[in-house]
Amino acid sequence: MHTTLVLGGYGFFGSRICQALASNKQIYLLIGGRDGAQAQALASKLCLKPDQGLAIDAYAPDLAERLVALNVDTVIHTAGPFQGQDYTVARAAIAAGANYIDLADGRDFVSGIEQLDILARTRGVFVSSGASSLPALSSAVVDRYLSRFRQLTSITHGIGSGARAPGLATMRGVFSYCGKPFSWLKAGSWQTTHGWLNLKRYRFPSPVGTRLLGSCDVPDLVLFPRRYQGVHTVAFHAGFAGTLGHLFVWFGAQLVRLRIMPSLTPLAAPLHAISQWLEPFVSDKGGMFVSLEGIGIDGQPLKLNWHLVAAQNHGPYIPCGASIALALKLARGEKLPHGAMPCMGLLTVEDYLAALQGFDVHELPA
Repeated sequence: MHTTLVLGGYGFFGSRICQALASNKQIYLLIGGRDGAQAQALASKLCLKPDQGLAIDAYAPDLAERLVALNVDTVIHTAGPFQGQDYTVARAAIAAGANYIDLADGRDFVSGIEQLDILARTRGVFVSSGASSLPALSSAVVDRYLSRFRQLTSITHGIGSGARAPGLATMRGVFSYCGKPFSWLKAGSWQTTHGWLNLKRYRFPSPVGTRLLGSCDVPDLVLFPRRYQGVHTVAFHAGFAGTLGHLFVWFGAQLVRLRIMPSLTPLAAPLHAISQWLEPFVSDKGGMFVSLEGIGIDGQPLKLNWHLVAAQNHGPYIPCGASIALALKLARGEKLPHGAMPCMGLLTVEDYLAALQGFDVHELPA
């Protein structure tokens, strides 16, 4: 069996990944986190052995030794926020001869994983960062439709969430750049924008409807211009299910931009609690879109719009699809490249969505 350790396994995304992997007969699942009692409780809930839930500190100096002692084949790192993290966990996995996958959404973290490439190749392991909606699913969508274009020039994409609030660590990561400057490629030049500003309305297909979205600093902004030569615009926006909640964060981001507030990060915990309280009163539906523009193979202008819609608050399962799909590939013995890389070109859209079967998540192809 392929021993797979999910760090942060009882957390928001980790628990969903564990739920998907627990019944797979090719995987011996370990649920790890600082709180051993919570890890064991989830193991019991998933009908695993008690010792499959264990206390393990991702930043303990002996992490590599622990991984060796546990015979771990693959580590799935879900313990964010990843903004500001280093590669301690990835380096420990490599040292232990284990594959490594994370759900990072930090731009610098995901794009910088390649600095571990030689080390990972030397140890003969697979290391990938950003195994999540961005860039794993977003790039898979672009790859699917790329052959329809003689020249792809613009990629604009976004996510509108449902009522279910993400984990506190994710909210802290998002709030860390609210109102803060970052660069994105617009009309062929790198321009400065600010987190959660550039307010826009986007109409998702039914049953999601119209949502307010704001500009977000994500790995795709730097990875896509490298991957898709000739693209001169890459933009990403995201928004909350509730209009008032989104406008509150937008206003706070303005205060940060104007240096009236230093950061919105201290508000993450109270707003997370409020969002949980308001959940029954907000739409349980969310969506994702990828819009591609350029010149088609016939020489004429071409625009394609791809959508994914989720209901019943199943949207939070979507970011888990890549790590689940990759873990299943590794457990089946499928060959994945040795080395360290952002999670692009490793999964098709079909691979990704197959990992989400059973959830109210549906694709609307372009």
